[in-house]
Amino acid sequence: MKEGLDILRRGGIPPYDSTQSAVSTIRVMADYVRWRARPKRVVRLFPVNRRKVENIVERHMRQGVFDIGEAESKEILEAYGFVTPKGSIATTADQAANIAQQIGYPVVLKIWSPDILHKSDVGGVKIGIRTEQEVKDAFDLMMYRIPKKLPDADILGVLVQEMCKSGREVILGMNRDPHFGPLMMFGMGGIMVEVLKDVAFYLAPLTAEEAKQMLVSTKTYQMLKGVRGQEGVDIDVIAEGLQRLSQLVTEFPQIAEMDINPYVVGPQGTTPIAVDARISLEK
Repeated sequence: MKEGLDILRRGGIPPYDSTQSAVSTIRVMADYVRWRARPKRVVRLFPVNRRKVENIVERHMRQGVFDIGEAESKEILEAYGFVTPKGSIATTADQAANIAQQIGYPVVLKIWSPDILHKSDVGGVKIGIRTEQEVKDAFDLMMYRIPKKLPDADILGVLVQEMCKSGREVILGMNRDPHFGPLMMFGMGGIMVEVLKDVAFYLAPLTAEEAKQMLVSTKTYQMLKGVRGQEGVDIDVIAEGLQRLSQLVTEFPQIAEMDINPYVVGPQGTTPIAVDARISLEK
């Protein structure tokens, strides 16, 4: 055996101690050849307001504040072509009612604090508010209860925001891997991402085909397409949202992680809405 193996090695032929090992190696080589022969990747670049994002990111880095709040996170998203709900911060119940009147009912109220990331966990979200009195009552209740639960939280007020039309909730996100760079993430949104844990990952920057493949690779893809008579959602706009987010995190390596949750999408022809967002910077 030894003499034969030496002859093979000198001839540049790898010897294997089992057929299975040899065939497994050939399979990996064949996969690599197919990967090398794939069509040239074309990453689409969208027209964006990069200067606006630079200003927000640089100001936070200068001040040593590495978690960007919801309002400025949405400003960043808007600069990259995302649509966000209309809304403003209120510091009194009357102010909240005035903002709701200007936006139009129904509205959503959210507690506004840099120290509260998961607002619903502390009763800091109230949806489907339809009257002035309901706005005032919800405002007063939040401002009374939440400081008791979280006495150290810096509460700046309450965000009064338009309530989005119903649609499918998905999550778009990114986590920056120290070795591979920005790792894009997609899954069903809201609390479903925590319950189902059905998410797909892909390295940025993304092509249109790679973005769609992220959707297809999830178990819940059929829900997006529509099942049992339910109307499906616009797959292309979700893929475009992933590409826009991919461009953002590629152009700003200071962003360590972020997510848009929920990203509300509807049928073909409807505009997706980035309802909530969170961005963290590299320390």
